[in-house]
Amino acid sequence: MAKRRERVIFVCQQCGRESIKWLGRCPDCHGWNTFVEMVPPAPGRPSRLPSTAPQELSQVASEGLPRLATSCAEFNRVLGGGIVPGSLVLIGGDPGIGKSTLLLQVSAMVSQQGRRVLYVSGEESLGQVRLRANRLGLGGEGLFILPETNLELILEQLERESPELVVVDSIQTVYLDDVGSSPGSVAQIRECTMRLMQWAKVAGVPVLLSGHVTKDGAIAGPRVLEHIVDVVLYLEGEPFSSYRLLRGVKNRFGSTNEVGIFEMGGNGLVEVDNPSQVFLSQRAGDTVGSAVVPTLEGTRPLLVEIQALTSPSSFGLPRRTANGIDFNRLLLIAAVLSRRVGLALGSQDIIVNVVGGLRVSEPAADLGIALAISSSLRGDAIDPSLVVIGELGLSGELRGVPQLERRLGEAAKLGFRRCLLPRAARVSAPQGMEAIAVESVREALRVALAKGGRKTGQG
Repeated sequence: MAKRRERVIFVCQQCGRESIKWLGRCPDCHGWNTFVEMVPPAPGRPSRLPSTAPQELSQVASEGLPRLATSCAEFNRVLGGGIVPGSLVLIGGDPGIGKSTLLLQVSAMVSQQGRRVLYVSGEESLGQVRLRANRLGLGGEGLFILPETNLELILEQLERESPELVVVDSIQTVYLDDVGSSPGSVAQIRECTMRLMQWAKVAGVPVLLSGHVTKDGAIAGPRVLEHIVDVVLYLEGEPFSSYRLLRGVKNRFGSTNEVGIFEMGGNGLVEVDNPSQVFLSQRAGDTVGSAVVPTLEGTRPLLVEIQALTSPSSFGLPRRTANGIDFNRLLLIAAVLSRRVGLALGSQDIIVNVVGGLRVSEPAADLGIALAISSSLRGDAIDPSLVVIGELGLSGELRGVPQLERRLGEAAKLGFRRCLLPRAARVSAPQGMEAIAVESVREALRVALAKGGRKTGQG
């Protein structure tokens, strides 16, 4: 009798889509050559979890769970006030960006509070973790290191040790024997995350996971992992910059608009108390093509410097380069300046950059981008004591932006004395600051560049 052939399926390693046949291109994520053959695990008898009776929502206690706060204010800010017990937190980022450093520092902070922390290291040995701790100046009391990748053995140690915080570095290295694929595959990561989530919810212990990202910036392996965990954080930073941004992408217990700012130094990641002052510390007062914009990162007002450079194009089609802002937004602003203001940008290459490796996504920075481009084209510097803010419409009008009081208050603290804002925004400027209201970008250019710095050459 012929032996029955074992059933196989093909799984996309980028998004987790399953197919009964091999496909060259994934229909969901459009990735090429991402399908890998695997044998689905045999269906076993499902484990019976303790059943719970339904409870009326009005009778459920409304007291919030006490959060586990660390001594790092920036980390607590992004999480919404601290780590929620029983939550599953995923921290993603490029290799070498500082994920392991951040997790080891957070683990040491929690252990210094007298809590038991278990750090599962799947990428480094005990000696390597000790070397990193010595570099960071961490003693390690109350912090237990487990160099293991078998999740079954890890769960046994968790039941035995009963920690108050668990860190798994990284989720791509752990595996389960009953899953027929290699570590790091979609099936392995999904099943391991589900097991850790079940343990965290039952034990009421928070679990922090680290995960690498792909070239496109997504969590390596499964996109479905973001739907399983409670919180998704991304650690970002430019390759040659010492600053790191911890950005919230998903948070079931807080806002997703918060950003934590750190600086990578010899002793690890150090939180930046006043990022506006840091990012503006090297700004020259008479720089042509430079404008300061008060933006909002979550609930925090942040002053950023936007620089622009225009140069005659050497080719028939002028180039547009955007670093830190949306490329389509740059095209919109350049079109408005050409059509509504009459600037000759059709033969100019335009380069716009946000200083410090930051990224500005809100339209409140439109006026600052427009003024920086115009300043570079005309060769006039903007008044160094002036901040600008406003959203730019297609007809050249300026529209109001939210929370102007907080933005202007931050600018006043750093010594800015004038503010250029839309006339539609009815707000009183802080004491010692002059508010200049304008209706259109043409009027804004007359105000900002009429009393600019000294005249320089085209640049």
